[in-house]
This record gives sequence, structure tokens and C-alpha cells, in this order.
Amino acid sequence: MKKSTNLFIFFLAISLISCEEVIDLDLEESEPRLVIDASIIWYLNTEGNEQRITLSKTTGFYEDEIEPVIDAQISIEVDNGEEFIFEHQEQGVYTNNNFNPRFEENYSLEINYQDEIYTASSSFVSVPGIDFIEQNDEGGFTREDLEIEPFFTDPEGEENFYLFTFRDFSISKLSLEIYEDEFTDGNQVSATYSDEDLAAGDEVFVTMEGISEAFYNYLFILRSQGGDNGGGPFQSQPATVNGNIINETNPKNYPFGYFRLSEADSTTYIVQYETHQ
Repeated sequence: MKKSTNLFIFFLAISLISCEEVIDLDLEESEPRLVIDASIIWYLNTEGNEQRITLSKTTGFYEDEIEPVIDAQISIEVDNGEEFIFEHQEQGVYTNNNFNPRFEENYSLEINYQDEIYTASSSFVSVPGIDFIEQNDEGGFTREDLEIEPFFTDPEGEENFYLFTFRDFSISKLSLEIYEDEFTDGNQVSATYSDEDLAAGDEVFVTMEGISEAFYNYLFILRSQGGDNGGGPFQSQPATVNGNIINETNPKNYPFGYFRLSEADSTTYIVQYETHQ
């Protein structure tokens, strides 16, 4: 994650001086922190044996390259005594090809990096799966954009939370949507994805994941802080959003990221022509 910086005064200064003068900004740099992407996804109708965890470090404001972490030790232990070691492959990606996913088991993550121990625990969250996908041309703010709707049937009498991911390969766009079933318990409902650049023939990869309430709240806060509402150049900066991973050795050196285990369903949808010609 990059340190957010208020550049309003910088742009104001540029407007008052010659464009040929070089302005050097002395931005405050914080110590790099560990970034942990520990999402264990068990797709429907698969064994779920192949899993991966990605480690990197936070970078400075002007740095575009992600710095991978390649020298950590990662393991996940189940309460029944099973242990899965994740081996580094390349660019901070650690894999295990013999993972054994089960419901109603507690999984504990442990990462040893630079003599500090990071831990978290969680269990798998089930997903009902995608029933079908429909399309209309009533999406977006104008109500004229193409829109796709994956429908699913929410289990009755359960408190459920979902994450939908839409990857539009044609325009290289990724969209995330989160849902809860407080007002839709037991009903067939739908998620939605639309974009003004969505066009007939686009290939959209749709993933539906069951997530915990804690992870839903984590994503809700991140979305609220990173939304499109703006707020002006003097708006206060958002607070740090901590995940569920703890640095047991040095709590002040907390990591970014989350450890979760989700059952998921996925499909590819090819966008059709508009319904209204």
C-alpha cells in the first residue's frame, strides 16, 4: 500500500511559478510493512488441493514495482493436527498442492518472517453457487448501460455474506461487490455489474464467494475509504484498516492483509447484444 499524500499545495505552487523550475517533494516515508494475501479459495466441484499465499512489502509513494517477499516460512495447521507447508515458487508466491479443505474445521496460519511470527485463524465459509446469469441494458447512472446479473438462492434461516468478483478481460477491469442477506434471507436474489464501456462480445469472469461477517466488515470499511465520493483537497486521511493477522512478536509492526477461507463458484459470461435495439 502506498502512503497517501495531499498534493493540493504542490499543484497550487506549480501554478504560481515557472514551469521550468524543478520542485522536489520531501515525502515522509514509513518503514515497509508485510502485505499478506492469504485467501484460500475452494471452488465448487474441485478438490481444492492447490492453494497459494502471496507476500510482499509496502512501497514508497513514487515506487510502482511491488517488492515480493521470498524468504518467509508459511504453514497452515488444522485443529485435527494436519499441517500444510507453503513453499516459495516465484515473486513472493508460496504454494501447497496437497491442501485438504474441510468445513467445520479451524485453520491456523503462521508466517515466520525476519524473526517475527504472524498468526491468524479462520474456517471455511460455504457458498450456495450461481443459479444463472441474465443481462439487460438498464445499468449504470444513466440506466442505459449494459448490465449483467448473476442470480443465486440464499439459504433460509442463515446469516450469510458474499463477495462477487467481476473480471472484464476485454477492458482489463476488476470490480468487487459485497452483499449481506439481512433483507433477502431465503430468497433468490442477484448481484449486478455494469460499466459504460461494457460491450457485446466482452468476456466477463464471475466469481461468487462465501465470506465471514468479519471479512465483510473489513471490505466494507475499505470500500468506504476508497470510494468515489471525493471530499476535497483538505479532507482528513482515512485510518489504517487492520485485518485479522497479528504480529505475535512485535504487535506494533502489524501487517496489511487478511487470512480467510471461502468456498466459491465461478463461470464465464459472454456479453450479448443490447436487449433494446
